[in-house]
Amino acid sequence: MLLPKIAPRKDVAPHRALNVRGTAMFLAPHGRPGRPPAVQPADETTAKPTNQLIDRWVELGGAPVKLMNHDDALQEILDHAAAVDARPLGVCSANLDHIRHFGAGGRWEGTLNQRAPVEWLTLLDGSPLVAEARRLTDRSWPRLAGSDLVGPLLDLAGLRGLRVGFLGGSQEAQKLARERFAVERPGLVVSGWWAPERPVLSDPEASSQLAAAIAASGTDILVVGLGKPRQELWIAEYGPLTGAKVLLAFGAVVDFLAGRIRRAPVWVSAHGLEWAWRLMLEPKRLARRYLVDGPTAYVTLRRSSTTAPESMVHPAAPATPSAVPEHEPSRAPGQFVPVGVRADVAVVVVTYNNADDVDPLLASLRTETEGQTIKVVVADNSPDQGTLAALSQHPDVVTVPTGGNLGYAGGINAAMRVAGAADAYLILNPDLRVEPGAVLAMRRTMAESGAGMVVPVLLDDDGSVYPSLRREPGILRALGDAALGSRVQGRPGWLSEMDFDPESYRHAHPVDWATGAALLISAAAAGEVGDWDEQFFLYSEETDYCRRVRESGRRIWFEPSARMWHERGGSGTSTALTALMAVNRVRYAAKYCGRARLRAFTAVVLVSELARVHRPGHREAALAVVDRRRWGRLPKATRQVFPVGGGGNPPSGAVIIPAHNEAAVIARTLDSLRDALAWGTVEVIVACNGCTDSTASIASRFAGVRVLHVEAASKTAALNAADQVASLWPRLYLDADIEVSADALGAVFGALQEGPLLAARPAFRYDTRGASPLVRSYYRARSRVPANARGLWGAGVYALSREGHDRLGAFPDLTGDDYYVDRLFSGVEKSVLETEPVVVRTPRTRAALLAILRRTYRGNAQQDGFAGGQSTSRTFRELLWSVRGPLTAVDAVVYAAFAVAGRRRGLLGRKPAPVWERDESSR
Repeated sequence: MLLPKIAPRKDVAPHRALNVRGTAMFLAPHGRPGRPPAVQPADETTAKPTNQLIDRWVELGGAPVKLMNHDDALQEILDHAAAVDARPLGVCSANLDHIRHFGAGGRWEGTLNQRAPVEWLTLLDGSPLVAEARRLTDRSWPRLAGSDLVGPLLDLAGLRGLRVGFLGGSQEAQKLARERFAVERPGLVVSGWWAPERPVLSDPEASSQLAAAIAASGTDILVVGLGKPRQELWIAEYGPLTGAKVLLAFGAVVDFLAGRIRRAPVWVSAHGLEWAWRLMLEPKRLARRYLVDGPTAYVTLRRSSTTAPESMVHPAAPATPSAVPEHEPSRAPGQFVPVGVRADVAVVVVTYNNADDVDPLLASLRTETEGQTIKVVVADNSPDQGTLAALSQHPDVVTVPTGGNLGYAGGINAAMRVAGAADAYLILNPDLRVEPGAVLAMRRTMAESGAGMVVPVLLDDDGSVYPSLRREPGILRALGDAALGSRVQGRPGWLSEMDFDPESYRHAHPVDWATGAALLISAAAAGEVGDWDEQFFLYSEETDYCRRVRESGRRIWFEPSARMWHERGGSGTSTALTALMAVNRVRYAAKYCGRARLRAFTAVVLVSELARVHRPGHREAALAVVDRRRWGRLPKATRQVFPVGGGGNPPSGAVIIPAHNEAAVIARTLDSLRDALAWGTVEVIVACNGCTDSTASIASRFAGVRVLHVEAASKTAALNAADQVASLWPRLYLDADIEVSADALGAVFGALQEGPLLAARPAFRYDTRGASPLVRSYYRARSRVPANARGLWGAGVYALSREGHDRLGAFPDLTGDDYYVDRLFSGVEKSVLETEPVVVRTPRTRAALLAILRRTYRGNAQQDGFAGGQSTSRTFRELLWSVRGPLTAVDAVVYAAFAVAGRRRGLLGRKPAPVWERDESSR
């Protein structure tokens, strides 16, 4: 913790005739009008008792405060303003609002005390802090509010010829202040007035330009009145660029100088009631500060106040901002060093089917090798060789095939075991792109702050900031998130785990934790904290690791100048990951909370899932929270069940593909099965029913594929014919236009072989590229209806175990085989598995969608006995529950309109035309 150096104590006499407002009536010595001597010798006979107080540091509410008398504070500030080659001095006053922002548990805790180009002098203000300082030191100390100090400072600055600038306040207030200065302070040299709008202060480039303009004015003392915490944060970041030697964070002082705010009477201030006076004058602006935030800050003040530790009395010398260690001269830019060489940074990446992502990531990392040594280790959880093949084009990248899907935590551990020595380890998602200078900026922040971990700002594809910062999970925060979700983003931090405040993403500061997409961890922290906890698999693993970093006594810092672009992908319509997210929150609470808190936290998580039960996956999540027996079915670390590089025991089973004139798509589908065919344990049967095109000849070109010729153009006949010749179990029934990966196939076969499931299908997602706006709107609404995510139907793929097929028998002559099969099994006998999702290519046109819907509803009506059945009312209720705003309401209306149009023939009692409607638009 860095605090201003304390010079040897000087016995100085107070400036003469200070009135109750602190206005100095200083008489300049003869011969140098308006220029007082730097220090007047003390006269022991006239010195006031308060001057005998010895300056000392205390920690009030977690914020370091220097206790001083009024005149010594003025002297220190003015001496610094006249010093040569001194670091900028930031001066602020500590009151309850300061503790709320910068004290223990505050968002900006420690921000002003890190090693930075700005020294900070924090003075005592506020009656509660004065009382606490008296309790700690057994002495009385005066309040040193900025509004009391600014008058004497301006008078003395005028006498010394110092140039003073004013930043903040409205243009109207500045005009009034200038008019008063012309009368009351004609000798004050004002270097400039700046009244920037808030967007300027929020824009790094605009703030830098503003600081440059101030520097050009030759300002010695800059009065910054932007309000807490913005003024302190702006000073810490841009103060050195202004050229000012002293920067005074004095809040609404411009309004005081302009006479727009009346000062409290002396008797009000003397009784510690100035806060009530200001609340009376500005109730709208100050009500929350005094009535809501004030009591919480007061509790922090009483809990976290101590006498000053030795580090405050003798602060360490500041580190050079650019002093980042490097072990050896960097290699040629673009090259990564071997794992056997100690590097400045070891980058750890965990991949899962990221063949398309690794090249852009590595290209962005190669630009970071100038000026620092970097090595890269990739742990690959992929079920096939695609990602490893892409990585093979980068011989200086070390790859670690994990032999299965170990999850994020397991993959990091696997990579860390071979990463070797480094000063820091950078954990990155494979879909990130690193902006130039980001890694060096994170290392610099780590060196300056002594942090154990540093996290960057993450940007979405459109350039917007992704809210990646998080607070430690708690019951009240979980309750706030359960009730409000991402709405009411300005709610207090104790009611939200996510930090939505844009201000948090503009300035460096300590955080509880951040999403695990990008984390720079010091070697010391990594060594002490140890492995990542693999029980979490996905979700909450970074929450756990960050907590352990904090428990090691190290801080986690957010650095906004380090920017990375994050391509966040969706999880399709899978429900398992939604349930896993809820369960892992309970796992986390179980690890760190006692029984009572665990029960309360679990209840809040359950309430959160029940409140969203109409959305896909949340019903399963609620059931998993209350029934731990379901936890075993959720995604978890697995070793490969099929061979990668020739080892392992692959699952066996059959894939049956009914195909009627599918020449346009059959090759694409069979190509997705090449890896599975290579196992040698899977039989693939294409049953060509009534084909008059080249479907059979195309399918016969694939080694290991058996082609059946069925005369009747009937899907039912094709399914039954293939069942007659197939010999392996389980069996996966796949539409000819659906692609399934080896990972998804292996997961389904494995789940059905191990039991107790009788039927299952992989996850799926809709591909609406090229579809009309109405079609896209329909499928957006459809994806929000939970029933569409829970059933075996609608994905073009499902699988049965031998026992499940025994219940089915032969496929009946019905339209909608997947709907029929789904109705044969209860919820515990069937499951939608979390796998790489199969892609369902939706119709592109309104007419094609209506054709599919007519066929679907005709089949459902045939099985239900009438058009729609009980599923209609359930779907309608879930559709209504999915409406959360105007856009979702429009999607719901479009969905309902298509549903009515698709059911029209059934509703009117017309006999359906004997035609097999098929979507040709997506082929």
